[in-house]
Amino acid sequence: MKRVASKLAEHEHELRALRQSGQSYRAIADILAQRHGVTISHNAVYSFLKVRDQNRDRPSLFWEGLPEDICTSLMQQFSVLWTHGSTAIEGNTLTLGETARVLELGLTINGKPLKDHEEVYGHARAIDLIMGLLQKLRLDAEDLFNLHRCVMQKSPIDSLRPVGNWKREYNGTTGVQKGRPLYMEYASPNDTPKLMNRWLRECNRKLSTATTRNRALNVYAWIHMTFVRIHPFFDGNGRVARLIANLPLLKGGLPPLVISAEHRAAYLDCLWDYQNAVGIIRVTDRLLVPDSSLNTFKQFLRSEWNQSFELIESAHRQAAARGDGR
Repeated sequence: MKRVASKLAEHEHELRALRQSGQSYRAIADILAQRHGVTISHNAVYSFLKVRDQNRDRPSLFWEGLPEDICTSLMQQFSVLWTHGSTAIEGNTLTLGETARVLELGLTINGKPLKDHEEVYGHARAIDLIMGLLQKLRLDAEDLFNLHRCVMQKSPIDSLRPVGNWKREYNGTTGVQKGRPLYMEYASPNDTPKLMNRWLRECNRKLSTATTRNRALNVYAWIHMTFVRIHPFFDGNGRVARLIANLPLLKGGLPPLVISAEHRAAYLDCLWDYQNAVGIIRVTDRLLVPDSSLNTFKQFLRSEWNQSFELIESAHRQAAARGDGR
């Protein structure tokens, strides 16, 4: 194994990038052979990464230990569910089944807008970016800009509404308070760069803290709620928030928390109730202000997360039923 490990060590970064993109161990072995002439078995790739992870004292990623085909299927399920849920919350009209056909078969759905297809492809690419960030120790603004470029792909160019940069005009949302419509502004465009510098510093301190489900839930809620409270982009903030808030979960070996389109109203109510309770954020304000509505949001998130764990349990039952060890 020592000679095998020395062969693989020089390609470790590449191995991890391939694995995080959803490639099976067998596919990785084939890719190494094609790119570098390294003849290695898929079991050797699995063992090498497993030993390295144990030596680094970091938890395994949630899909590890499953047979290659089941792992691939599981990753596809998460990609479809995550993409459909996040885009449908923002008004995308593709159904879950249609989203799956677009992503897995490259089909065009008759009667559905081109924009909806592009949003789905863009979100799936953004998931790939998130997987690529797993080995990065610190996030920076460019990482967020890249995610924004994915989810806002093909958007019209507008100097006041830049794609891949902070907003340059005010934005807000309308809700109802005491039976009357109320418009609530987010952070001002002038305050946004400084607020996001603070947000990135605090977020980076939290990236490796999702060591248990409860801690993961807390850090997801913090990242998500503070990001949408600032609303740093002219549009696409919810999609980016639901992507980036999952990074510490994945780093902690936990599955992504996917918010379903069916619960869109309850989800938006949670965001509105918190925003309405704590008010507009200024440049020197606390990023997250304690409020009872935050506990309601966490309860909602906990319920939504159950679906992810059920998918993983189902995958392991499938593997066990046919006698697959890994």
